[in-house]
Amino acid sequence: MQSMAEIFSRQKKSFYFLLALFGLGWFLLDYRTIFAGLILGSLFGMYNFWILVRRMERFDQAITEEKRAKSLGMGLRFASGVAATAIALAMPEEFDLISTVIGLMIPYLLLFTGHLLFHLKH
Repeated sequence: MQSMAEIFSRQKKSFYFLLALFGLGWFLLDYRTIFAGLILGSLFGMYNFWILVRRMERFDQAITEEKRAKSLGMGLRFASGVAATAIALAMPEEFDLISTVIGLMIPYLLLFTGHLLFHLKH
């Protein structure tokens, strides 16, 4: 079984590649607001995933030490998602709202596809 740190490091490599593609799309194509929204949402989505990984490691440590475990930080992740959409709503000429919301889900889609590929190999 893989640890969350291993999954997160593999996820970061895929995320940086995808972020570079979004950056190229923003730079080369005429759909700047869409690619800017994808970049904004992806950055906030990766931040949310990082928070989840960090909290899960603390949660696992608390369980193994038989201490009381704190929450997994759902409120902070929701607030981060609200912040990304608020930025997109405040600056509609710079960021597309729909692509920002799609970008928030990209780290979880990468996690799902990575999980499928891992189990198909093994």
